[in-house]
Amino acid sequence: MVTPVSSETLSMSAHNKALKTTEETALQILLLCQIGIGTVANILLFIHNFSPIFAGIQLKPTQVILSHVAVANALILLITGFPNNMMVFAPRNPLTDLKCKLQYFIRLVARSINLCSTCVLSTHQFVTLVPGTWGRVMLRGKAPNLVSYSCNSCWLLGVLNNIYIPMKVTGPQKTGNDTDSKSKMVCSTSGFSVGIVFLRFAHDATFISIMTWTSVSMVLFLYRHHQRTQCMSVYPNQNHRGHAETRAAHTILLLVVTFVSFYLLNFICIIFQTVLMGSRFWLRHVGEVLAVSFPTVSPLLLLSRDPKDPCSLLFKH
Repeated sequence: MVTPVSSETLSMSAHNKALKTTEETALQILLLCQIGIGTVANILLFIHNFSPIFAGIQLKPTQVILSHVAVANALILLITGFPNNMMVFAPRNPLTDLKCKLQYFIRLVARSINLCSTCVLSTHQFVTLVPGTWGRVMLRGKAPNLVSYSCNSCWLLGVLNNIYIPMKVTGPQKTGNDTDSKSKMVCSTSGFSVGIVFLRFAHDATFISIMTWTSVSMVLFLYRHHQRTQCMSVYPNQNHRGHAETRAAHTILLLVVTFVSFYLLNFICIIFQTVLMGSRFWLRHVGEVLAVSFPTVSPLLLLSRDPKDPCSLLFKH
């Protein structure tokens, strides 16, 4: 005997479906805005830090690192947005097996480079700021070369750390339901062993631990420095270089806090995606918004905190 479905139940189901579609569309629009703003900001950040090389000026270590950060950020934004997520109001083509492999691989490589470059940036600032460290002695006269080698190593490490990804990712799996269009837009992953998961966790935990350690060390140093300066007379001709290094340290601290915050939120979202299988597609959009939040916010933060006028790239006085 077939139980009749009341019109009230059908109306509630249609309302929930429409609400879910509205929420997903809003998240996609937010993602679109993040990608647009973030891409422009990262292009400006790259030009702002890389342009001196065209005038024959050697790039400073910080400029080298920020150039790599800008490229990694732009890759994350573009690979997250294209070619499917940008089509918010238009029908999207189903993902192919090759598209899934390339998207996952490039995104994870760029994410690894982003993590590694931010770690190099915080470590370099710590070595520059804190006097008497062994790293400062080692970097004397060799900082540009060592920073360049470190950034290039980040790219190599990112590729090697994700070399197995194309073998573990396939195109969307057929569910046998032709009306299930959303399943055609989600790539499938399988075969991740405990060892691979542990290595990925160790990779992320190592860089985040280094960033946290250098950041806490800089905070303690700046606090002690502030306590000392309060007990001393303030002269009008203060050390400009020391002030610039302190300002740079504050910027890096804000950058690290922003990175770790969005990383943890995205990690929590991934856990919910795994546990709540029914809401997986909706949470996928939330995860994408969180994943591109740092690549969007970080260039805006760096440009706004730059002592030079970043708008001079666009408006010549």
